[in-house]
Amino acid sequence: MSKPVIFNNTVLRDGHQSLAATRMTTEQMLPALEVLDGMGFGCLETWGGATIDAGLRFLKEFPFDRLDAIRSRTKSKHMMLLRGQNIVQYAHFPDDIVETFIKTSAKHGMDIFRIFDALNDPRNMGTAIKAAKAAGKEAQGVICYTTSPVHTTEAFVKLGRELEEAGCGSLCLKDMAGLVPPQQAYDIIKGLKDSVKIPVVLHTHDTAGLGATTYYAGIEAGVDYIDTSVIPFANGTGQPDTARMLSMLENHPRCPKYDLDALQFLREHFTKVYEELKDFTSFSNERVDSDALKYQVPGGMLSNFRNQLKEQKMEDKFEDVFKEIPVVREALGWIPLVTPTSQIVGVQAMLNVKFGRWKNFSPQATDIALGYYGRTPAPVNPEVQKIAAEKSGKDPITVRPADLKDPGMDALRKALAAKDMPTDDEHCVIQAMFPQELDAYYKSKNQPAPAAAPAAAPAPSEPAKAGPTESITLSDSARQYNISVKGKSYSVAVEEL
Repeated sequence: MSKPVIFNNTVLRDGHQSLAATRMTTEQMLPALEVLDGMGFGCLETWGGATIDAGLRFLKEFPFDRLDAIRSRTKSKHMMLLRGQNIVQYAHFPDDIVETFIKTSAKHGMDIFRIFDALNDPRNMGTAIKAAKAAGKEAQGVICYTTSPVHTTEAFVKLGRELEEAGCGSLCLKDMAGLVPPQQAYDIIKGLKDSVKIPVVLHTHDTAGLGATTYYAGIEAGVDYIDTSVIPFANGTGQPDTARMLSMLENHPRCPKYDLDALQFLREHFTKVYEELKDFTSFSNERVDSDALKYQVPGGMLSNFRNQLKEQKMEDKFEDVFKEIPVVREALGWIPLVTPTSQIVGVQAMLNVKFGRWKNFSPQATDIALGYYGRTPAPVNPEVQKIAAEKSGKDPITVRPADLKDPGMDALRKALAAKDMPTDDEHCVIQAMFPQELDAYYKSKNQPAPAAAPAAAPAPSEPAKAGPTESITLSDSARQYNISVKGKSYSVAVEEL
């Protein structure tokens, strides 16, 4: 008889990131930890993604303090989502900073590093994989699922073999937009299970209503683990609910056993938390949205751009903008839509519609076109690359982007010392990614922070090459685009996915 599939639980990270803008506090998590820990999940996802940024920016929590608090109360394995050479930010960092972040996170109790790259470029994952192994922890290599002429079952399986050869102890097929149909999931998982010896995880969202059946198909194909959450931080743009998946698998030979009474306790607790976070929840995230299938983009990107286009009085351009997304994707080498590429492609599509195709290049789309984010799945359109080079004054590169970066830890320690802040590794890696947020945290450290109060966007830092009456800047966190057109300013916010 086949072994039961194992459930990982995402309620402490992806659950509230997907459904409540990553606003769950450590204090709100603590009452659930003993029960979560006793469930026997494969692991608890507790960190990474947007939680480090949001915790520091909005909740005034020092990131490693959360990890310590959860780790001290649990024995389960902990897992975090890591953006490869980007760590949990958007820019590429030098190898020594990536290595220090992973070593330090492991010291604070992280067990599994789920490592992905937005372009599926293994070169951008190699340093993180080696660092996790050096720390005695598990490196889980991620295959980001997307659709395009070059993203075939064979290509995904080939990437899985490459990641196993790179030293990964497990693989994750990450369907960040909830778009993989059940049969496609079956084919990819079956191909991976036939080709690699390490365990395989399937991760999806229920944005388009496919999540539970996609998991069922993956289980039929032999997947070792699936990611589930707990209502109300489940379903919709989150992962399928744990109890729901148990019911779907009833009498299935691979159905696991999890305590339903304990799940009910968790549901009741997190329902209270969800109510406390009602300012950050939305019905549009809770429902099944078949538009995600039509436009082939993550659900959070859909809802956010509807709002942004309305604010800019471009709501009549909604169809035009979303029709432009595949045009941008193809031109930029059919890149997947996952943080940060989903935001970059969406904004570039909007700029193409607003100003004319490729008349106004965002700095980030420019860098993708020129290779500064890594190797794209297909070649970048030569004409688009030429425009990007001319507008930016930069040459295309083919090397691994981090190879162009000098070591950074010494400079971080000096910067912290100059501000009279601690210079330990923990503060150095946070300083590298979120310097403005770290400053704000220390300024408010001795003051009571408003409960989950939204913070102002950081000042723009990276100007684009633009005409005299048009300019675009992007904040350090890649969340706030400020567009100036003929003296009129427009603010475009982007969501985490």
